[in-house]
Amino acid sequence: MDQTAAIISDRVNVNGKVTQLSLLADGRLWWPEGDQRNLTIEKELLGFTADAPNIRLKTIVESENGCCGCGSRGKLLRNDVVFRPSSEESHRLWCLKLREFIDSLGRPKRLFVFVNPFGGTKSATNIFRQQVKPLLEDAQLQLTVQETKHQLHAKQVVESLDFSKYDGIVCVSGDGILVEVVNGLLQRQDWETAIKMPLGVVPAGTGNGMAKSLLDSVGDPCTVSNAVLAIIRGRKRSLDVVTITQGETRFFSVLMLAWGLVADIDIESEKYRWMGSARIDFYALTRIINLRHYTGCLYFVPAPGFEAYGEPTSYPGISTIKGSNSDLIDEEQPVTLKRLGYQGPEIDLDNPGWRVLNGPFISVWLHNVPWGSENVKPAPDAKFSDGYLDLIVMKNCPKLPLLSIMSDLNNGGHVKSPYIMYLKVKVMVLEPGPRLGDQEKEGIIDVDGEVLARGKGSYRCEEKTLMAYDKLQITVDQGLATLFTPI
Repeated sequence: MDQTAAIISDRVNVNGKVTQLSLLADGRLWWPEGDQRNLTIEKELLGFTADAPNIRLKTIVESENGCCGCGSRGKLLRNDVVFRPSSEESHRLWCLKLREFIDSLGRPKRLFVFVNPFGGTKSATNIFRQQVKPLLEDAQLQLTVQETKHQLHAKQVVESLDFSKYDGIVCVSGDGILVEVVNGLLQRQDWETAIKMPLGVVPAGTGNGMAKSLLDSVGDPCTVSNAVLAIIRGRKRSLDVVTITQGETRFFSVLMLAWGLVADIDIESEKYRWMGSARIDFYALTRIINLRHYTGCLYFVPAPGFEAYGEPTSYPGISTIKGSNSDLIDEEQPVTLKRLGYQGPEIDLDNPGWRVLNGPFISVWLHNVPWGSENVKPAPDAKFSDGYLDLIVMKNCPKLPLLSIMSDLNNGGHVKSPYIMYLKVKVMVLEPGPRLGDQEKEGIIDVDGEVLARGKGSYRCEEKTLMAYDKLQITVDQGLATLFTPI
């Protein structure tokens, strides 16, 4: 046996065999069973139940072989290990020491769980019942579950939630519910405390960009079980939060902003939802064949090392236009209360480092994390809390290379194209314009998968949006939010 000191050691009965079982100080449960057997409490033990005279360990372990022996990460398998201590006193001591060690890991004990039954393939409810809930119950977590009933329901709930009752908020959905939760937290009067609440994401929607980014950062597959384990284990990391401002209207983003080709594909392809996931590829091809260019300007302060992009300029000022009347704002809430929340970072107006890129543009993409969905990686160099946003700009590109660029989005290879500008910025002002050659047709601004603004002549332009198709100020606050993260 390893020479690591044992917290407790006993002759026990494991699956009908008497053997020596030890809880080591480094957090391993060790016993000889064929080859020496180890269970790591932090990574593999969900929880335990004590039904005298036995103790049942609820474990989840990685299968030894990857898929087809190819060396990829193995599938996670749930398994119970039952052992019988040598005496009642030993039974009591084992329960005490196991509980003490688990508690020392800082795991959450009480979670508020949002389940979005409408997102993606509308499978989140089944995913929660069949995959999420059993794991959380094995970990003996207390759950308060809320199915969202309409858009912004999660935001409304979070705005009045009593946080003293919970150790974290979990979103079983795509990225949309996470965005609602962050906006709800930051519009509270006590936002400085509220935004520190750890947030967990379980992939159960269409995009799942945040879950993919978190799990891929440690080489884990983007699966429900891996995401739930990250929550159970209780490890945390900071996340930058983006503030998008127009006049007095603010929206808080955690994933991405798109304008031009990417936004048009994402939003306009909704008319082909009957095609399923193939709608994106089909409509991308349609848009490339009939390629649009948009006039406009990007003003930005580059991160160190990216000062060569654009031309020197000064701060352009921000639009005083208030956002459109929108279902995204609770109009019955007094204006004074709306202004009590987080206002976003201050901008150094006299910063001499402002640069400008003038259009026309094919696409402008601003990203906070590497992945936009489970199979689209727009910003391979993006970090969760570096205080910068990754800006991906395409101004001119022949159609054949553009097809290659779009196919390379699944692995981030597009950023190597000579037609792509890829840089990091601290702050940006987007001044969107109409399509080149047609002043009566404007574009769509897509933020975290939802339409933030629709210009005249754009797809479903008659619908309300939070902001007008006008100048937007985009700032980032380093590490403002907190996520449960994989080990």
